[in-house]
Amino acid sequence: MKKAEGRRQKARGRKQAALNSLLPSRFLPTARGLLPSVGFTLAELVVTVAVLAILTLGVIPLVQVSVKRQKELELRQALRTMREAIDQFHREALVGATMQIAQQQGQTQTPQQQQQAQNQLAQNVLGDPRVRVFITDQTIFTTDNPDRYPPDLDALVKGVSVLPITAGGLGRRGNQNFTATQAATEDSPIPKTKIYLRQIPIDPMTGKAEWCVTSSYDPADTKCGDGSGENVFNVHSKSDGEPLDKKGKYSDW
Repeated sequence: MKKAEGRRQKARGRKQAALNSLLPSRFLPTARGLLPSVGFTLAELVVTVAVLAILTLGVIPLVQVSVKRQKELELRQALRTMREAIDQFHREALVGATMQIAQQQGQTQTPQQQQQAQNQLAQNVLGDPRVRVFITDQTIFTTDNPDRYPPDLDALVKGVSVLPITAGGLGRRGNQNFTATQAATEDSPIPKTKIYLRQIPIDPMTGKAEWCVTSSYDPADTKCGDGSGENVFNVHSKSDGEPLDKKGKYSDW
């Protein structure tokens, strides 16, 4: 009997141990029964708060650097987009001026001179694969802007009148039987408006669509707002902030 009673007590003990292992520590049996134990101590709370504060102080600078780096990438992209648009406008404006001059000269040249001029014109115009149209409205360029750069940034957004360049059209250049428009194209006698920028980009450093503009006649060290304003040769940010690499300012980019 004693042995059987001992085996039953051992079995109950094993069941109780298994039950205790399944219960959270705060619900372990006490003298008063199954009651929750005391929560976190003050020392544990202080340590936890201190660890969270240290982690937060370490994360905030990383987030700030990441945001600044993203803005720098956006600034470089905006500057690249505008400068490419300026250069493309300039190339197509020069071709338009060249064709205008050839048209005027062709009316006073002999047939042999006209043929030589046409060959030279075709070589110059068709030699650049980036140019497929030319600007027909030369009245937008003042006498202060003979280099044919955009008069302002708005001209890149509003657009200008252009005509496509065709090899057949070049053969008509200088022929008095064709107008300048007819000589320039065989398929599209009506000029179309070409825009070079969908919109003026926003400077991510200032949050505004405002940029420092310099002309092709301004010195390299011209400060923002001191440009002569004859044309738009280059653009810069108005921000005087310091980039992550600590080299100069954003306005120097």
